[in-house]
Amino acid sequence: MIGVRCGIVSFREQPPVLHISGDEDRTTQALRRGAIARAATALDDVVVDLSELVFADASLMLDLMMLAQRIRRRGRRVLLRGAQPQIQALIEMVGVHRLPDVVLVPATTTA
Repeated sequence: MIGVRCGIVSFREQPPVLHISGDEDRTTQALRRGAIARAATALDDVVVDLSELVFADASLMLDLMMLAQRIRRRGRRVLLRGAQPQIQALIEMVGVHRLPDVVLVPATTTA
């Protein structure tokens, strides 16, 4: 379809990075579950790279909250890195950044 961008979620084990890009909503939820499940078994803190995420809805935030809960049980943290302003606003509105062992690392600006 022209003009429709799909979300892409991938997980790299070393170092543990969950990369989320494009548009993520309820319709792409099933496609991201495998990568999130692999991230939940990481042996170290998991960085969630949001720098290329353009749009997300609450379903992604709920998935990130579940990931954080599973990671916390393993004594690890989730670092949300590089969220664009609209994504950071959603994270803050939903309260993901207030969960124990979740760290919101703002996007850096270049001048």
